[in-house]
Amino acid sequence: MSPEAFLILVCVLAGLAVGSFVNVVIWRVPRHESVARPPSHCPACNSHIAPYDNIPVVSWILLRGRCRRCDARISVRYPAVEIACAGLWVAMALRFGASWELLAYLVLVSALLALSVIDLDTFLLPNRIVYPLAVALVVLFGLAAVATGDWASFLRAVLSGLGAFTAFLILHLITPAGMGLGDVKLMFCLGIALGWVSVGAVFLGTFVGFLLGAIVGVALIMLGRKGRKDHVPFGPFLATGTVFALCFSQPLLRAYMGS
Repeated sequence: MSPEAFLILVCVLAGLAVGSFVNVVIWRVPRHESVARPPSHCPACNSHIAPYDNIPVVSWILLRGRCRRCDARISVRYPAVEIACAGLWVAMALRFGASWELLAYLVLVSALLALSVIDLDTFLLPNRIVYPLAVALVVLFGLAAVATGDWASFLRAVLSGLGAFTAFLILHLITPAGMGLGDVKLMFCLGIALGWVSVGAVFLGTFVGFLLGAIVGVALIMLGRKGRKDHVPFGPFLATGTVFALCFSQPLLRAYMGS
């Protein structure tokens, strides 16, 4: 097996396992519960979930989406999140390879997955996730800079994070109803992650996020699902724009500059 194939395999398996933990975060953080204790349990009957019933995706399929004890239905969102996490890990591995910065991006996409689902459920981006994510990114990109000597990328990343935070803070102060403070804090993290790649990636990721938000918002209004004054969670669109820019900013920006 080639090193590249081995890395992909590791990311698939580890991504599924981390996706299982992301499900715990999605359920417990909005409820202000510990993500460590108690162990995994059925929310319907509160019975402890045995390790053999907690295998990502496989257990859900074998149990046919139901609790072994009380037969309560287990949402398909659980395996979907696990598969999505594995897919994001593979995408980052394909993009960055076995590099020092890969760990930072694996942490980023895992947190973005949790934040996106929580934002869709509650219209909130919890500080319990955003603050540790910001610290983790600064530390991990700092370690990458130490290992590679690429301090220029680290400085650009930090300045991009501060710049993105400031720009979104101004938008929040101008239109508080249109730009939540959680989005402002999240942009510090996204600015760092995109800034490590390039300043152009920061602009591309932000642009794609706004574009997707506008398209979905207009579509929801036209379908009668939302009113003009109804709030639409913006975090998932920022997260999608960020992942898109991480994966495709280099070829797109090269093509744009070449034209």
